[in-house]
Amino acid sequence: MQKIFDAHFHIIDPEFPLKENNGFLPDPYTIEQYHEECQSFPLEFVGGAVVSGSFQGYDQSYFDTALSGLGSGYVGITQLPVSATDTEILELNKIGIKGIRFNLYRGLNTSLEDIKLLANRVYELAGWGTEFYLNLKEADSDLKNLIFRLPKTSIDHMGMTIVPVSELCRFLAQDVRIRVSGFGRIGYDRFQVEKLLPTLYQENPHGLMFGTDLPATRAKYRFSMADIQLIQEALSNDSDAIDNVLYRNAQDWYL
Repeated sequence: MQKIFDAHFHIIDPEFPLKENNGFLPDPYTIEQYHEECQSFPLEFVGGAVVSGSFQGYDQSYFDTALSGLGSGYVGITQLPVSATDTEILELNKIGIKGIRFNLYRGLNTSLEDIKLLANRVYELAGWGTEFYLNLKEADSDLKNLIFRLPKTSIDHMGMTIVPVSELCRFLAQDVRIRVSGFGRIGYDRFQVEKLLPTLYQENPHGLMFGTDLPATRAKYRFSMADIQLIQEALSNDSDAIDNVLYRNAQDWYL
């Protein structure tokens, strides 16, 4: 059975604070629903990264319950204000948070200087990485250069919109990881993803990390086995390459 490390998904527990983003408030998606959906696939989920969404803002209260309920192999990726203290960061690290996320796509804007300060601080304190949810096509040179300079960075959902292949390869060449996720929300169609993946993998075999993006809030469609099959076929059914993208790269990155 194919192993999966789910490098990007959300838990939406109405027992904890949620807030509208651009008029949108998601339906609940609990730990139990996530487990049930994962078990419906002929896949072995060996861990993953539960990610704070725009609708969770800077709330940290749900993570303890989420991570303890998900079990071993699962980590959290949170959103933090620059005012977060060292003590708060270290306490979050104890419960399994392994990174911060800057949601530039959904309007949780932070200045480049604050991104630099916070990303470097969490890395030095706890070894956390920094994840960016952005429209790569609209990212200016200052933001891109900052991403290159930070110590441990990744980009969600293949950068969301279509850019030249050379642009994505430039990030991979500098060991910025790219999350192969959210096929139901990105600008690339499925044929384009299938054609793109071999080039990206060749640029950096350790640079691509798969995520289901469950429950696919605001996406056109949600994860299915067709996504796994697309990746397998794009990588010419090379078992080593498939294992790298579907679980090994993210498992090494987070754990």
